[in-house]
Amino acid sequence: MKSLQSQTIKKLIELRRDYHLYPELSLKETHTALTISKQLHAIGIQNIKVAGTGVLGLIEGGKPGKTLLIRADIDALPITEDTGLSFSSTKPGVMHACGHDGHIAIGLQLAEALCKRKSSLKGKVKFLFQPAEETANGAEKCIKAGVMKNPKVDGVLTLHLWNSEPVGTVVAGSGPIFAGATEFTITIRGKGGHGAMPHLSVDAIAVAGQVVTALQNLVSRQVSPIEPTVLTIGTIQGGHAFNVIAPEVILKGTLRAHDDEMLRFLQERLARIAMGVAHAMGAEANVKQEYLCPPVVSNSAVSDIVREAATEVVGKAKVKEPKPVMLGDDASLLLRQAPGCYFLVGSANAAQGKDKPHHSPQFDFDEGALEIGLSVMEKAALKFLS
Repeated sequence: MKSLQSQTIKKLIELRRDYHLYPELSLKETHTALTISKQLHAIGIQNIKVAGTGVLGLIEGGKPGKTLLIRADIDALPITEDTGLSFSSTKPGVMHACGHDGHIAIGLQLAEALCKRKSSLKGKVKFLFQPAEETANGAEKCIKAGVMKNPKVDGVLTLHLWNSEPVGTVVAGSGPIFAGATEFTITIRGKGGHGAMPHLSVDAIAVAGQVVTALQNLVSRQVSPIEPTVLTIGTIQGGHAFNVIAPEVILKGTLRAHDDEMLRFLQERLARIAMGVAHAMGAEANVKQEYLCPPVVSNSAVSDIVREAATEVVGKAKVKEPKPVMLGDDASLLLRQAPGCYFLVGSANAAQGKDKPHHSPQFDFDEGALEIGLSVMEKAALKFLS
């Protein structure tokens, strides 16, 4: 792999660490958006729009051509950092634990690289620094604000640093790579009473236990074992005293699938099971479901471009086909607006202890992945526009 200039690599790392110091939660990325906007102005991009806490910059090439959108997510997570890094989060309870700080750095350095060659650049490049990926509502807000229009976007590129693969590898290919995701809330209402006289009450906790058990059969017995699906109950809240029958329990969780039709099937069955079990036990269940984002599906033609670029950067042996996982990402909404590719850049380094999972308080990545991500993204962008 031909390395970038040392000054570029140094700047990548500096930017990543600066943004790591000052993380902000979804839709609260005020400082992050302001500094991104200033950085874009400094490198010569004047066409900048800020929609809420998102930033959109436009480079107009000197020659006519297509319009490419490059997306980088910018929000952090409600996690207390436990890395011991010299540039650890300065905000208690908030941390860049998913690599978005690295995505910002790559996006800014790519904008600078393309801006320097805009006179010979074909077409236009939009840089979307997107808020609220972690809550899966940032992309929709950006689309409603018009990021895919004026000029109309012809293609989308977005990447994710990936601690499930070693640094030096790139994962890219067509088809689904991340799942569609929903959030559900099941409110079970029984009848409260004395803990010593349960026969006079309807125990919402006991009903909730049966609902949880029944829902496990949805994936294990009502879906083909070769169909990737997930049902997770993330929280259970109910009761307030050891000797009181709880009148209400609230369950919250998520459904995941790589197919829209399957996701709709899971939602319908979940509601039927929850309400049916509760009714059979003398309680009621109210089910609310929110469709967060569809599956992330990469376009074949654009993915071929990315794989070609990645091969030039890391070599053919280090470019892998994606194995779909059940995580979600609202970049899927952008990819439904225009053909594109969502690819992963290996960022783990077990020897250095930088292989902790995403969303972990100990999460960190090998910063060598920044150089690879930038190189692949730049080559792919130029190939798409050529």
